[in-house]
Amino acid sequence: MKLPPLILASASPRRAALLKLLPVKFQVLPADAPEVAHEHLSPLEICQLNAHRKARAVAKKIPDALVVGADTLVFLDNEILGKPRNLAEARRMLARLQGRHHQVVTGVCLIHLRRHRERIFAASTDVLFHPLTAPQIRDYLAHIQPLDKAGAYAIQDRGEFIISEISGSYSNVVGLPVEQLREELAAWSNG
Repeated sequence: MKLPPLILASASPRRAALLKLLPVKFQVLPADAPEVAHEHLSPLEICQLNAHRKARAVAKKIPDALVVGADTLVFLDNEILGKPRNLAEARRMLARLQGRHHQVVTGVCLIHLRRHRERIFAASTDVLFHPLTAPQIRDYLAHIQPLDKAGAYAIQDRGEFIISEISGSYSNVVGLPVEQLREELAAWSNG
């Protein structure tokens, strides 16, 4: 793919690892844009808005680059389950998710300020948790770092212990829908 210099506007090591799966060279420059969650927006719209805010913040600093911004959230019955503030909150989140379906949504924004070009999209994956007991939740949390993860879990870190099935993109649940991003970058390089 022939692309302008590519920048990932994220401090997430998981997103960087996923982007490395694509045949692109990129730099990482975390965005300092605050995330928002307006009540009147759908889960997809919230993630797309936050992805756009992150990508635009970095693009303003480097307008000749193609900037990739992303935002991932977990939604249970349209309620946001963000990053827990402490382990007690992480336990409560997992207790709410156990035995239930929920959605993981990632909004992605590609923006090149100098060319006045942008593309925003989102992916949603349905996730079903196993029924979990309080001891199983404590054991899971003892093996991961839940405080930097939406919904207090990571599918790539012992996910088989808590997740029964997914419908949609696995990489989306990790934090970046690689399959869709590959298609968007290919379209970008041809456009």
